[in-house]
This record gives sequence, structure tokens and C-alpha cells, in this order.
Amino acid sequence: MRRGRRLGVDVGDVRIGIAVSDPDGILATPVETVAAGPGAIPRIAELVAELDVLECVVGLPMGLSGREGPAATKVRAFCAKLLPAISPVPIRLFDERMTTTSAHSLLRQGGRSSRTTRGIIDQAAATVILQTALDSERTRGSAPGEST
Repeated sequence: MRRGRRLGVDVGDVRIGIAVSDPDGILATPVETVAAGPGAIPRIAELVAELDVLECVVGLPMGLSGREGPAATKVRAFCAKLLPAISPVPIRLFDERMTTTSAHSLLRQGGRSSRTTRGIIDQAAATVILQTALDSERTRGSAPGEST
């Protein structure tokens, strides 16, 4: 397992969830929700610098069939804008199928109603994406996902 913090990013049309791992890459925790729009990339770049991350793990929304749709195209376009802002920190795209569903489930188990999760669901989804990527790297012994 490579040592260093990773930043997990769940890109949405309205909000972007952010999570971070510990330096040993064992545990992902939520950080904040960033409003999508012109200020999103500068804020994420600030977080990358502040948290001194090894890489960004961005959720790539794949269809259940494994194919990419319009949402994946939007994420790839977002990453194309983010990459120069955080260089030399790399971006890895990681399959995020079912992560929002998992995040909703975890929040419900924690006693949160769907009404109270709106502000944190994106952070929870970013945490699930990042934790799944960390677990995958630990199991496989190599960085998961697709490098951009």
C-alpha cells in the first residue's frame, strides 16, 4: 500500500462531496461539500494543497451494464479541468456504481432521515468511493481505477 493521503471526490451537478484518507490509506472520512460551479475547482485545489494529498480518487458513474453514459462524460470533462489546477497530483477515476445507494443506506443505519441527509450525502458518497478504492488497493496491491 502506497503511503499518503488520498482525496475522494464525488462530482454532482449541484454539489461535490469531498472525503480524505489518513496518511496510511486505511480509513476515509468526510471533509466537506463543495457547491458545483465556478468556485469548485479552486476550492478542491486548495484542499489538495492543504491536505498534501498523494492523489485524487474521483468517482466515475458507470451504468449497471458497465458502460459510460452522459454522467461519466461530465465527470471526465470535470477532471480535464481539475487536473491542471492540482498538478502534479494525479487523478484516478474509480467506478462508483451503487455508492450513493450505499451512502444512503449507511446514513439511514446511523439514524439519519432522508430529509437531513441532503447536505451530507455527497460527502458520504465520496467517503464510500474513497474507502472502496483504498480497500481495493490494499487487496490488489496496486492503485485501482483508471489514471487520467
